Amino acid sequence: MVTVSELGPDDAAAEVHHYRAVTRDTDRQRLLRLGWRPADPPQRPVLFVNPRSGDGAAARARVAGRARELGIDVVILAPGQSLAALAQAAVASGADALGMAGGDGSLAIVAAAAAAHGLPFICVPAGTRNHFALDAGVDRHDVPGALEAFTSGIERRIDMAEVNGRPYLNNVSLGVYGDAVARPAYRDAKLRTLLETAQQVLGPSGQAPGLRLTDDAGREHRHLAVVLVSNNPYALDQPVARGTRPALDAGQLGILAVDAPGDRPHPPGRSWTAARLEVSAPGPVSAGIDGEAADLAPPLRFAIRPAALRVRISSRHPGASPSSRLFPGPPQSRPLPPG
Repeated sequence: MVTVSELGPDDAAAEVHHYRAVTRDTDRQRLLRLGWRPADPPQRPVLFVNPRSGDGAAARARVAGRARELGIDVVILAPGQSLAALAQAAVASGADALGMAGGDGSLAIVAAAAAAHGLPFICVPAGTRNHFALDAGVDRHDVPGALEAFTSGIERRIDMAEVNGRPYLNNVSLGVYGDAVARPAYRDAKLRTLLETAQQVLGPSGQAPGLRLTDDAGREHRHLAVVLVSNNPYALDQPVARGTRPALDAGQLGILAVDAPGDRPHPPGRSWTAARLEVSAPGPVSAGIDGEAADLAPPLRFAIRPAALRVRISSRHPGASPSSRLFPGPPQSRPLPPG
């Protein structure tokens, strides 16, 4: 067998070129199997940039300058401005693609505008955790490369979810986690804040939030500590890729309900999928919607919006979440093991 090192310079270059071509063809076929399709570049794209997200990730990657070099109209979000109003104004001015460089909360606002008008949406991962980018198959470490979605992108349709008519991309958290998100210290010390909230809410002197729901098995949960309702279910059984979603187009909400201590003899919680969910409460509920604090009026009505969003990514990016290759099949309803 002849190796590359045994070839002459011209032959070696040809061998490398052939290998790269085969790799590109393999990647292209994989993306097609995942549902991605080539898309014509937009004529009047607009990119919104939140310079404060991710401790200035967009500025470090020179996102605004690089985007302008590609002919993209850039709108930098200033303090106090309404991102939703800016997105609507861009659509009214003739934008035919909307992108967002920022965190998950900002992404959801622009994605909602894109979905409402049938426009493609581009995610530039310039937030802190970039959960949506990971699950959508965007390379979170290639912020400049994400801009290629505007010029030579591939497109597919994915689901969105809503709570009381408000669209979201990732999840809505209620109970302990929702209370923690509402605290100012959340962004700087998330884990400590969450633990302190849990201790106060579930400790001897505290009470669990008055959330109530009925699961898919017909059991009513009256003493809930945490409720997580996601746009498509998370891979709870995959240690390597836990916290990611195998698909964003399954047309189902992922629901995780964890009961407060003492709510026995039943298992401490349950996970299942559904197209709709209603959560009741005695008063306004603190929630985290894609990581942003919000107060929701009960009852909380959740629903999936199948294939609501046209999303575009770079053809060089993975195009799938880490759990998509590991997940063995459709998620099953199941009780959570005792902790």
